[in-house]
Amino acid sequence: MPPLTAGSTGADWIGKGKVRLRETGRTVEIAIDGLTTQAKYYKPLVYEFMRKEWASRPSWGDFTVEIRMEHVGDPPHIDLDNLAKALLDATKGYLFHDDAQVARLLVERHEGERERIMIRVFPRD
Repeated sequence: MPPLTAGSTGADWIGKGKVRLRETGRTVEIAIDGLTTQAKYYKPLVYEFMRKEWASRPSWGDFTVEIRMEHVGDPPHIDLDNLAKALLDATKGYLFHDDAQVARLLVERHEGERERIMIRVFPRD
């Protein structure tokens, strides 16, 4: 998987706060700045962004979702499965109709240049 970076060239980012989104072809990328140990923090944050900023309709079919948590220094004590569930719940109804459509889910953490979460969602061929 090529690295997810909020500074990549391509489509313009939507949003100016903690959450940003861009669509490149059939792929949607979401960048969330900052980290917290509370996975439940991300669900309302991303849900409100999607509700206010995203005008697209959800799609049917199978999807691949890749979530990359980047941290500086020691990784935060956060369960990646809880993080994934919060983010899938927040995007359900906007990117896909139901999170049961997620046929492939990759969630990983890496040391990075800044603390953030990058999400990539695309149809599974």
